[in-house]
Amino acid sequence: MRIASTQYHTTMNTALQNASARLELILQKMASGKKYMLPSENPIASVRMSRLAREEATLDQYRENIAALRERLTRNEQYLDAMSADMLSARELMVWAADGSNTSADVNAMASSLQPLMDSIFFTANARDAEGRYEFSGSATSTPTITYDPAAPVGARYTYTGNTDVQLVVVGNGVTQPANVALNEMAAMLNQLDEVRAVLTAPNVSVNDPAVRAVITATMNALDGTLESITGKIATLGGSQNILTTLEENHSSVSLSNKQAALVLGQLDYADAAVKLNGYTTAVQATQKAYGAVSKLSLFDVI
Repeated sequence: MRIASTQYHTTMNTALQNASARLELILQKMASGKKYMLPSENPIASVRMSRLAREEATLDQYRENIAALRERLTRNEQYLDAMSADMLSARELMVWAADGSNTSADVNAMASSLQPLMDSIFFTANARDAEGRYEFSGSATSTPTITYDPAAPVGARYTYTGNTDVQLVVVGNGVTQPANVALNEMAAMLNQLDEVRAVLTAPNVSVNDPAVRAVITATMNALDGTLESITGKIATLGGSQNILTTLEENHSSVSLSNKQAALVLGQLDYADAAVKLNGYTTAVQATQKAYGAVSKLSLFDVI
């Protein structure tokens, strides 16, 4: 049977193109380290790797949320610690002021020390983050936590202007953690401190006066109640951070498992690829040599 030159050249070109395509594909795989360059090479493995990649992206988002939340909770805990220290200092002043041996001048001096503590508590309660959002206003982050009205009567100048809504952050599959702390009890305590400060700064004040002693006692009770509340919030923040640490470790373990599974499914076996590369290279070279040799043949050579 005779084979036309055109048919022969077409067949050989097709063979060379196919061999070159296989060679190029294995080179691409070796360069990228991927076992499959196209989903059609192994549809099942491709679907599994896609699911692993989607789960890994979700885990990355959870871990980013945890990192941001942990930073915020740590910052809030530091603020609450600072306010607790100021309130303890104020309580020590109240205990000292309750001593009946104090003179009027002594009590006036104690009262003057209250104002810096009140200012410190007020400004810390109105702390804002780097983006200007109030830390302790609940979900009303654009509203000051506590406002001060100097025109209002003593004992009513401080007002809580935030809310008590909870901001929840997703840190796992179906798991959320609160991201904010509301200080709605702080305004009442500041009003009580403001009232006792006004009483103790009065000329010729006597701590043995039942009315004065009643205000001092009410202030100590207010400080004790607020300190207990703040201590509880600090404990809650500590518990939340422990939960976040556990979740972070779990997410890291799952992420490591996913990466190992993805390597098993999609990582190229370089030893096998090298064998295939050598075979494809040899096939291309042999095809080229055969094509060249046959192309030189002529019927005139055998006449």
